[in-house]
Amino acid sequence: MHQNAYFDVLLCLFMIKYIRMPNILVNGEYIMKDYTNLTKEEYLKLYEEPLEELIDISHKITLDNFDNTVEACSIISAKTGECSENCKYCAQSKHNHAEIECHPLLDVETVKKAALSAKENGATRFCIVTSGRVPTGKDFDKILEMIREVASIDGIHCCASLGLLSEEQVKQIKEAGVERFNHNINTSENYHKQICTTHNFSDRVNTVKMIQKYGMEACCGVIIGMGETREDRVDMALSLKELNPKTVPINFLNPIKGTPLEGYENKINEEEILKTICIFRMILPKAMLRYAGGRTTRLSEYNQKIGIIAGINSLLVGNYLTTCGSKSEEDKKMLSELDLVMG
Repeated sequence: MHQNAYFDVLLCLFMIKYIRMPNILVNGEYIMKDYTNLTKEEYLKLYEEPLEELIDISHKITLDNFDNTVEACSIISAKTGECSENCKYCAQSKHNHAEIECHPLLDVETVKKAALSAKENGATRFCIVTSGRVPTGKDFDKILEMIREVASIDGIHCCASLGLLSEEQVKQIKEAGVERFNHNINTSENYHKQICTTHNFSDRVNTVKMIQKYGMEACCGVIIGMGETREDRVDMALSLKELNPKTVPINFLNPIKGTPLEGYENKINEEEILKTICIFRMILPKAMLRYAGGRTTRLSEYNQKIGIIAGINSLLVGNYLTTCGSKSEEDKKMLSELDLVMG
């Protein structure tokens, strides 16, 4: 990290610690306004405020609800490519023309070794991810075996992201050892049809509700930078508030050649990303907000730190599904500079 950027972060931390938060006078005492229960219109209006003021608010909300531990999760693409769904952002869709290396379902031992390696690199959660609408037959049986093996590793919590499962499949993965299931809403209900037409927004919402019905934690997030409006982003956060997930991965579109969104590099800038993180923290004060795909390509090293100050308190570490991520050592160093620890 450049020395100037390092001192900039220290200055930002100092300002956040000592500048008075936006507050109101109640019974002769100043208290911070409650930013966690505003109207949609009020949240939209906040986008017009200076970034520094939004960070002041969201940082205070984060301090009120969390300690200095940042959760680390690693994933493996246990099956890559040949997906029947037509999500415009996805390199794995059969409807798109991205050049990626596809592979069928990995063997159980390979997945277990990857989980052990993730643990050595500081991850406490390991997520088994498969492409496709839903796994069936022998593939699903093999996935259940993977889950049992990963769940048996001391110090690793088993997570999964397996598509639009049936109720019976949900019961089975719960019994096998999945503690948290990832199924993102991706975008707003209004914008969903611009991104995917092979399934509905309600299909995603109902899957999340079913996961919670059977006692698993929900990991449910979004992708920003796909051409959505600020109103769409607020709608995403408000939809997530209704679902009350444990973790909210925030992905930043990494436009991939061969997908319909390959030219979307300039649909969102870094300041807008940071403002969105702040507003998500206000709307979702008790959810872990996770840096997910795209953070290393869409945010500078400096702004990654600012995002953490603003409210990010979970990291997807290592590589993503079809793109490269960050190195564990770099993430640990970044957190250390902010007086945070990976856990």
